[in-house]
Amino acid sequence: MKDEGKSIINIPRIGKAAKADFENLGVKTYRDLISLCPRAYEDRRSERRLKSSSVDNTTIYCRIRIERKDYIPSKKGGRTLKILARDDDQSILELYCFNRDYLDKRLHIGSEYYISASVSRMKGIYRAGAFEIKENASELGFGKILPIYPLSGNLNQKTVRSAVDYALSALSPIEDELPYSFYDRLGLMHHAKAYLYLHHPEKMSYVEMARRTLAFSELFFLELESTREKNYHRTVRPVVTSLEKKLIGSLPFSLTDDQEKALDEIRADLDSSSPMNRLLEGDVGSGKTLVAWLSALHEIAKGAQVAFMAPTELLAKQHAENAASLLEPLGVRICYLTGAISEKGRGLLLRALENGDVDLAIGTHALFTDDVAFRNLRYVIIDEQHRFGVEQRKQLIGKAKDPNILSMTATPIPRSLALIFFSNLDLSVIKTKPNGRLPIKTYLVSEGKRDEMFRSIEVEFQRGHQAYFVYPRIEEDEEGSIKAVEKMYEELRFIYPGYESRMIHSHLKDEEKVDILNRFRAGEYAYLVSTSVIEVGIDIPNATCMVIEHADRFGLAALHQLRGRVGRSSLPSYCFLVYSNGISEDAKERLKVMRETNDGFVIAEKDLAIRGPGEISGSRQSGFLKLKFASLVEDTDLIALAKEEAERISKDDKGLIKAENAILRKHVKGNIF
Repeated sequence: MKDEGKSIINIPRIGKAAKADFENLGVKTYRDLISLCPRAYEDRRSERRLKSSSVDNTTIYCRIRIERKDYIPSKKGGRTLKILARDDDQSILELYCFNRDYLDKRLHIGSEYYISASVSRMKGIYRAGAFEIKENASELGFGKILPIYPLSGNLNQKTVRSAVDYALSALSPIEDELPYSFYDRLGLMHHAKAYLYLHHPEKMSYVEMARRTLAFSELFFLELESTREKNYHRTVRPVVTSLEKKLIGSLPFSLTDDQEKALDEIRADLDSSSPMNRLLEGDVGSGKTLVAWLSALHEIAKGAQVAFMAPTELLAKQHAENAASLLEPLGVRICYLTGAISEKGRGLLLRALENGDVDLAIGTHALFTDDVAFRNLRYVIIDEQHRFGVEQRKQLIGKAKDPNILSMTATPIPRSLALIFFSNLDLSVIKTKPNGRLPIKTYLVSEGKRDEMFRSIEVEFQRGHQAYFVYPRIEEDEEGSIKAVEKMYEELRFIYPGYESRMIHSHLKDEEKVDILNRFRAGEYAYLVSTSVIEVGIDIPNATCMVIEHADRFGLAALHQLRGRVGRSSLPSYCFLVYSNGISEDAKERLKVMRETNDGFVIAEKDLAIRGPGEISGSRQSGFLKLKFASLVEDTDLIALAKEEAERISKDDKGLIKAENAILRKHVKGNIF
């Protein structure tokens, strides 16, 4: 659109102050103005008289006749103009003209005017202090549907409406943004009509039609940006290597259907001529790490090296121990590389990597430092990928030429966010838990029920099972209002005098944390007293109880991850969410969700509905979710449709060189993304 990037300072009656207020709404250009979505609409096509106001703060718009004017004393010694009027039903309306004495001369007794007012009712008399009053009905938009915009600073509805109308006129005729065939096939409005009806709908039904068109367009260009970066693999028949077969045959259980499906998808990518870029999303305890090891064997069997990067030394160490027990018996050569390794030991490992004497390197960010070189790195696995920055991931990937990349996350992602954020990735999802796992029973525990909870947990200790006690802080605050690890460790030793325990938190060295977890796994401690440092990756099958104190202070994703530290065997497991008095409505809703479901994907959708998008993992975080028309909660169907259309075009015409896609090429060149 011509002039769409023009600053709003060029619009009459918009000075520096108004410009600053508009910028607080994210409006800087003409395009931003016509994209300012009304927060509501007032249907003024027919009168709404005083009798329709059954509750306070109802807006009326009707004709009134002025009957009397008086001045009443104010509390601060001044006076306020009070006007008595009646509508056509003879209902009485008292208008309080705060700081509007000029209306005394403009409004005449016996004359009729048109009014829009927010009214309250007291003893049968309606009152209003906020109102607009004009001689002509058209000046108040009577007979129309009026947009109600978000405001900032000293902006008012009249100023915003006038500015939007000016921008609409200046940009007319508004061009379509999508290929012509889209509109009829997908039931969309042409863009000129969509923008017009967004701000001046003839019917309320047109508002949603206009919003959906603009939302689809917005989502489509986001999807097109991502999908044009995506490699589309040719279909190949996946081959299961002998190494994989040996590991699968040694397992005391069968893979789940979801694990099998994910493995087939990954194998097909690894055997393709195009590099893999896949996200493996697995709910807590679903066995995604086993899938990673099997896929690593698939490449190792072909003579390739594999790098597995974890976000913390604690998690990397646990992965290394797990891999050693499963893969070393198959002849796989494994090394563990972190920043804590001595200089001498590090030198030996680096030479082994460069000479090709290591098949699988497991570590932290130490894997991508400048002095690390691989002989034949072909496959990179990144665990909890959202915990690494974009540059960190690029550094590791840069150690190889066009490597296959598998990113993993144990945090279920709402479908709408996955469709947008990971459109440039292929997605594999593991939802089902391994056979024999039981749902974790979750209880909400008020402060007064804590003793009962402690007794229930002692029963589990008597059965030889273990527990975690999680607190939001290491040390108590000055007020002592929040339970903390150090104090509760002493208190729990008093409650459970016959049972061994340890503290674990972020202030401990990684070697000490690893030692504590190994001893806990060996059964030396009945329980651990911890912060959320145990949130991800800790796998102790004998732990059956999770206690989260001040659970109302944790987000849904953190609660779900912490709960997932138990229920990792066939033993019945329990989670106790202890909450404080006077918690917020959002906190109540979060705890209710946790009590009702163990499904991380359901929890993710609920979390999105409660909190909104929040901080999303991956790159492009800044500004990427500032959608103007689309709702990530309500428009999942529209997001899926936009993804489908973007993928269709990206597969068929990635360069956008076909005539029907010329409009898209124009928007790409115009940096719409």
